[in-house]
Amino acid sequence: MVAKEPDQPDSNGAAEEETSDTSARQHLDAGDTGAAEAEPLSARPAPAGQFIGFGAMLKRWRKAAGVTQPRAARTLGISERKLRGIESGATPRFTQEQCDALVDLLKLDSEERRALLLHNVGTYLRSAQGQPEVGPALRLLIDQQMPSPTYLSDRNWNVLAYNQAMAETWPWVMEPKANLIRWALTTAEGRATYHDWHKHATVFVRMLRFAETTHGDDPDLQELIEDVKKNPEVLRIWDADEDFVEHRDGHVFLATVPTLDYKTIEIVSHVAYPAIMPDCRFVVMTWVEAGAEVEPDAQRDALGGIRGAWADETHNGAHERDRAQGRIAEADRLRAEATQSARLMVGSAAQAAAQAGEDGIPLPALSHLMGPDAQLTLSPSKRSVFWAVEESAGRWGVTEVAPTTVIARVPREELSGERLDEMKQLVRMGLPVAPKAAAARIEQLLGERDVEQRVLRDILAELPPTDSDSHDEAA
Repeated sequence: MVAKEPDQPDSNGAAEEETSDTSARQHLDAGDTGAAEAEPLSARPAPAGQFIGFGAMLKRWRKAAGVTQPRAARTLGISERKLRGIESGATPRFTQEQCDALVDLLKLDSEERRALLLHNVGTYLRSAQGQPEVGPALRLLIDQQMPSPTYLSDRNWNVLAYNQAMAETWPWVMEPKANLIRWALTTAEGRATYHDWHKHATVFVRMLRFAETTHGDDPDLQELIEDVKKNPEVLRIWDADEDFVEHRDGHVFLATVPTLDYKTIEIVSHVAYPAIMPDCRFVVMTWVEAGAEVEPDAQRDALGGIRGAWADETHNGAHERDRAQGRIAEADRLRAEATQSARLMVGSAAQAAAQAGEDGIPLPALSHLMGPDAQLTLSPSKRSVFWAVEESAGRWGVTEVAPTTVIARVPREELSGERLDEMKQLVRMGLPVAPKAAAARIEQLLGERDVEQRVLRDILAELPPTDSDSHDEAA
């Protein structure tokens, strides 16, 4: 018998399959004439896979695409006999690569592709190329989480959307190409925000390693990994830790937030995957009451679990706690905020500026510091700032924030000329309207800052010099 050449047309294969089907029908009609005493095939139960399950689904897809068994088997890199067994009910375990090849061969749509991956790989969380488009229904859901800070990120932790509470509390999300892990592992602000930063960095590294197992060929993911590994401490963690974890749903952590006047708060992170965008993470952060003051050295967190236990998790489901407790009262400041407002989406920069009212004051110099696609407009009547970001062509997201949110974000070394003038307007907006009351508040603030600076200078003078860190370098 001569083997069929790999590039030979599939006509013979189709004929063989058709002959096999015809033969089977003949047996079903007449019974097995080769054995007089044998039970007729028509009386025997057919393999269940011919009618239900993955085998039947695969066979239906294959025939709908006009693809023969020999061609499908070659695409999968398996024998025709094994493929016939699968279509008759055997349980396959195709790899991600085999599934992708079938998708291309059989021209499967998104729903069929998800079913294929769920049957074989156990997940379908793998994005298509390009930036996901956030629909209005999902934006509404994000806004409705007020007053809890909420954001949506793609599979590489790029921030796609956020609500007003998130923008006010962590304004870095409004910057161009905002990325959670890049911010957390490469910026001074990210490092200062997380208590036990090295534990958080270790978990973020594990999350990156998990992402490599699902879409390691993604150039955007590889760029993120290379960026964070430029931090020597992150590189040491990467080389020393080999565990991985998919997400951090339900864990409690301490954070110091600049926009809350550097108050330490205890946060529960809730992670969900929207069905319409299964690769993306829908993250809601709720404040947890932990007494008048959060004690960083306490053995138990506000949910009663061992503080910092999440750092030792290497798989999903470990140390799960009662989710109901994670929805206790939010922080005092956010509780007092009006919850009816939401981020607006407008069609132009002019429409974004108009949200500040007729007395709106453009802040072009500070806008430039926030990024090339940012626009800040001060509203004296509302005593707030309208922070707009061009998220895509003809789509501007507008968030109304307190002046202090912008003040906390402006680099102090950049203040001069027009930037300094605009900063003065912002600071004045955050002071009482009456001149006498404003002067009293300024005196109070200067006194507090003077005490803080004096304490810092005393600590600096007491630090012992080392070979790598002299007093001059610290200053």
